Amino acid sequence: MFKAAIIQFMPILGDIEKNIRFISKQLLETTDAGLVVLPELASTGYNFTNIEMARNLAEVPEKSAYVQMLHKAAVTNNQYIVTGFNEQCGDELFNSSLLIGPEGLLGTYRKMHLFMNEKKFFKPGEGGLNMYDIGICKLGMQICFDYLFPEPWRILAQKGAEVIIHPSNLLTHNAAKALPGIALMNKVFIVTANRIGTEEELAFNGNSMILNPSGDVLIKASSDRNEILKLDVDPTLAQDKMITSMNHVFDDRRPEQYTADNC
Repeated sequence: MFKAAIIQFMPILGDIEKNIRFISKQLLETTDAGLVVLPELASTGYNFTNIEMARNLAEVPEKSAYVQMLHKAAVTNNQYIVTGFNEQCGDELFNSSLLIGPEGLLGTYRKMHLFMNEKKFFKPGEGGLNMYDIGICKLGMQICFDYLFPEPWRILAQKGAEVIIHPSNLLTHNAAKALPGIALMNKVFIVTANRIGTEEELAFNGNSMILNPSGDVLIKASSDRNEILKLDVDPTLAQDKMITSMNHVFDDRRPEQYTADNC
């Protein structure tokens, strides 16, 4: 059993230093949590006006003051932190999720399914569907619009992920419709950390949540307030893949039948 925390807030577009200061203060309220999750692009904001702005705000994780702050907090609090991040790698930008622990930067997931204007700035991620055993749980990472594509979630669950972390900047309520089914079909916990506020024409809808392997929403934030959610999570519940006494979510699959010829 461990305590998971979500920091739901409104990043200030383009002001990394201000966002670092705010997140640093919020982390002081999560010292009792073994795992803390922040929204997508938490340090930069989301709605970049052009590619130059996106590039100017992008960072190499190993050289980032934001990542250094998170690492310091992870060491001090003996916790793991997942955050959305505007990642620079060579000449490419990625909408990424970073896993940071007392040991340092442990993992990076690059968003595979880019939404709307993200395609103007970021390169889609390739591969990277990794499961990380951090001791308190085994986790995988997805980002925001990835909720619409079931295959990566299934792969992460089959690799042993008990908790799938989902930093988000959600604009619609479609994820709230899809995530319970994803959690149930894979029998995993899902931790969705969304943001609030507006950026130009975009309005983000909050409602960060934690779902259990039965697809139930265990805790949910408001649509428009800075909030810290905390919940005790028992990852061993995600190890039970039985739906009934005779039905297993993975063993009952029949992939040899999932072809067009059999439809």
